[in-house]
Amino acid sequence: MAKEIGEGKTAAAQARKQTMSKRKAPTRLYSRGVILGYKRSKSNCYCTTTLVKIEGVRTKEDTSFYVGKRIAYVYKGKKEIRGSKYRVMW
Repeated sequence: MAKEIGEGKTAAAQARKQTMSKRKAPTRLYSRGVILGYKRSKSNCYCTTTLVKIEGVRTKEDTSFYVGKRIAYVYKGKKEIRGSKYRVMW
């Protein structure tokens, strides 16, 4: 009977090790968005400032996290280069 209890502990320890070794799902480190164009008025165009609509951002307070971050333009090409049809411009 004592052996059964000891065996149960080792089985539980092995089960814990297996769950710890399982990989978690990868977290997404980007947000999708759409480039709307340049900041502009009726007669002036400010080419150094781009307007971006970010998915899930609705208020001005939410935008403070994204100010100054870089944007990656991801698109799909016809030919496969380096094992992928997707291309990125930073």
